Amino acid sequence: MLIEVLQMLLILAIAPLVTGLIRKFKAFFQGRQGPSMLQPYRDLAKLFRKDSVVSKDTSWIFMAAPYVCMTAVITAALMVPFFTSTSANFLGDLIVVVYLFGMMRFFLALSGLDAGSSFGGMGSSREMTVSVLVEPTILLSIFTMALITGTTVLGQISESLATSGLDLVRPALFLAFAAFFISTLAENARVPVDNPATHLELTMIHEAMILEHSGKQLALMEWSSMTKLVLYMALMANIFFPWGIAIEISAVAIGIGLLAVLIKIFLFALAIAVIESSMAKMRLFRLPNLLTVSFTLSLLAVVSFYIL
Repeated sequence: MLIEVLQMLLILAIAPLVTGLIRKFKAFFQGRQGPSMLQPYRDLAKLFRKDSVVSKDTSWIFMAAPYVCMTAVITAALMVPFFTSTSANFLGDLIVVVYLFGMMRFFLALSGLDAGSSFGGMGSSREMTVSVLVEPTILLSIFTMALITGTTVLGQISESLATSGLDLVRPALFLAFAAFFISTLAENARVPVDNPATHLELTMIHEAMILEHSGKQLALMEWSSMTKLVLYMALMANIFFPWGIAIEISAVAIGIGLLAVLIKIFLFALAIAVIESSMAKMRLFRLPNLLTVSFTLSLLAVVSFYIL
């Protein structure tokens, strides 16, 4: 369990840094200096020092939601391979990871509704609309990799691809990756689905659900969202392109695996920044078109596995 715990702690530690890196990239592309990459750490520290203001009309759901969200991402971090293919397989496989994210989304939406504000309800409604289209895509995309490797355990999927060279590379892999990347943008409230930099109530989705949280509760919500983004990046890096990941426990292998996954996360952060700097947020009623495309790609990935 030591390796799994180290991976989990590392994911939690670098999550704010990755968010700061994306913001720095966006500032560069927009001709601004932008805040320091360490600013998310300062923001979290400031929020943890503050008390939470809670409406008297909220129930226990509102209070429990930040802790449920944080617990969900911590458990998922134990199961997602990061710098080694070793993961806590006894906790479950890819289906458990997907539904841990689903549980996080469910309690996040409930907390937005529980506060009784119009913006929270609007954000929760939009979040559930997006999730209905995104969740099947995520399952089909990772299930495609399970078909290719013959296992549903994430660590074994990474190890199978990493040790097979290019033998298991098929068109289905690239179709599934494209579908999963679009779903990553949708699940983590990124452009073109949502704009994490805006606080305009009529357009935001994620920010609307956490609008009533403050202090330590808001810090947990923000930290869990940052960690969720890194987990999705780790899945893209180590499920679809796991080459470089450590498949044995040695100092050299772990060093190479850590360097490889950090480079991949750097490239994914750069890609997200380019997308957010070059296009605008889509209208809400156009989102089903984009998410249907991602679902079609994941479905084609499964079909092409049997055909090609």
